[in-house]
Amino acid sequence: MSGTLKSSIAKKVAMALSGLFLVIFLAQHFFINFTSVFSADTFNELSHFMGTNPVVQYVAQPILIFGVLFHFIMGFVLEIQNRNARKIAYAKYNGGANSTWMSRNMIYSGGFILIFLVIHFIDFWVPEISIKFIEGDMSGLDAAGNYRYYDHVVHAFEPLWRTALYVVGFVFLALHLLHGFQSSFQSVGFNNKYSKALKGFTTAYAIIIPLGFIFIALYHHLN
Repeated sequence: MSGTLKSSIAKKVAMALSGLFLVIFLAQHFFINFTSVFSADTFNELSHFMGTNPVVQYVAQPILIFGVLFHFIMGFVLEIQNRNARKIAYAKYNGGANSTWMSRNMIYSGGFILIFLVIHFIDFWVPEISIKFIEGDMSGLDAAGNYRYYDHVVHAFEPLWRTALYVVGFVFLALHLLHGFQSSFQSVGFNNKYSKALKGFTTAYAIIIPLGFIFIALYHHLN
């Protein structure tokens, strides 16, 4: 096996592992945010815990940020590498014959998700970092003495344009996950009698979690 091929396989495995890590975080992020639909107090308490717990803030959060950057950078690197490897153009090649739309356009769905994540960070993460680490206020309370987290979410989804942007972002997330989640297991060599069941699970996850986020955005916009 050539060094180039080994390097390519290693990059795909690293890409897959970072993707699986982000999938786990996404589920955790969803379940915390979903509590905002039925209990403002529960959402506030969980958000305050996550926002002030030193393990989360100084260990998990840096790892998460690194994971996000690594996954997207590696995705673009592999895309460039794959394009450079195609030295022969096939005039009659039908890309849809052997692959899905999602698999052929992962770079585009990933690129839109990256833009969406930047906007999401500006909406939620940057204000929290500013309040906690620049202003030095770790209380999580607003001027009235109440936790600010739930009200921040509600106000964020008041504008129709931002709600629509989030809905579109989660649609692209679903398209990205429909191919990426399952292919991550294939990249790490998971191929056995459970593969069919795993495909069903990854497909369900790729649809249900983004739909859940869309529901949360629409719920707060309409209420």
